[in-house]
Amino acid sequence: MHAVRTALAAVMLALVALAPVGLRAQGQPGAGAGLESLVIVSGGTRHAFQVEVMRTPDQRAKGLMFRNYMPADRGMLFDFAASEPVAMWMQNTYISLDMLFIRADGTIARIAERTEPLSTRTIPSGEPVLSVLEINGGVSKQLGIKAGDKVEHALFKR
Repeated sequence: MHAVRTALAAVMLALVALAPVGLRAQGQPGAGAGLESLVIVSGGTRHAFQVEVMRTPDQRAKGLMFRNYMPADRGMLFDFAASEPVAMWMQNTYISLDMLFIRADGTIARIAERTEPLSTRTIPSGEPVLSVLEINGGVSKQLGIKAGDKVEHALFKR
């Protein structure tokens, strides 16, 4: 009986290890990425989010790839460490996103709304930005968030 349980445990472990990353990570924060508070101030209203912050090239390259779901109050903040023109894409990203391109002072420069899942089309910032915030597609419009609104997070207090 012990041998059967051991064999079954080994098979289960192998199945978990072989499962597509998207199934293992569905709706879960990235490995090692804790959640941080972020607020978008729009028209006098404060919209709170919990975000994963991607600070390394490897983290930024993976982003929200292979995720099938993100809670409504969550997002992902990409820290590029210096203001520069950036371009994003949706390769291997299964959920539509709003991409908020944010200047070093925390103001939103541009919003790319409802990006196309799985697309390899590049989405440019249009100007130098320090970061990009990805939230669920349509949330910007739903909350009335627009270019010029302010994002509050420790990243913008440098």
